[in-house]
Amino acid sequence: NIEEIKPSIGDIIHTAVKAGISSIPMIGSFASEFYSMVITPPLEKRKNEWLNSLAEKVNELEQKQKILVDNLSKNDLFITAVLQATQIALRNHQEEKLRALRNVVLNTAINTSIEDNKVMMFLQFVDTLTVWHLKILVFLNNPRKWLVDNKKEFPNILIGSPAHILETAFPELKNNRNFYDKIIRDLYLNGLINIESLHITMSSDGMYASRTTEFGKEFIEFIQSPLKDNE
Repeated sequence: NIEEIKPSIGDIIHTAVKAGISSIPMIGSFASEFYSMVITPPLEKRKNEWLNSLAEKVNELEQKQKILVDNLSKNDLFITAVLQATQIALRNHQEEKLRALRNVVLNTAINTSIEDNKVMMFLQFVDTLTVWHLKILVFLNNPRKWLVDNKKEFPNILIGSPAHILETAFPELKNNRNFYDKIIRDLYLNGLINIESLHITMSSDGMYASRTTEFGKEFIEFIQSPLKDNE
């Protein structure tokens, strides 16, 4: 049962911290009460919102005849994915990451042939990579399509670098080369893209070429919704 998740290390730390604060003379009682009011309610809220949103999407999958909910209890990988994703969800507040986590779980419910370790890696990527990593990865999968879908003008150049196209897509990155260079290296080292630097002069076709590996494409597919609402 999803709601019978055992206390995590975070819950243990919560208890320990509260007990430690309570033992401090004078300010202990106030600090303990403050901790309970500020930390505990949001954590419980996160847990409830995550489980409710996941249950809602699983129900939609069944309504669209993509799965049979009764069969999910026999799917060990799905159960493991739910438990892993739930622990990660409690540590995150960004909707983009929560959506990606939920989609990995939903796709695990549908794709019964996926290799177990890949799902675990996909969940780890969502946990450790930032929202910017995910944005840039999706962009690099098909720069031309991304620019069209997001109504961005194509730069009028015949020779340049993929970095120029990236900065056109995300103007806020123009003065943050060190920031996005680190992201590119991370994606490359994780085997998600096939280029280590975007600062290479090339033709127009090269600038707009897909830079994701087959593994990267599979990850992108798994963080996309199997439902038509694209969540």
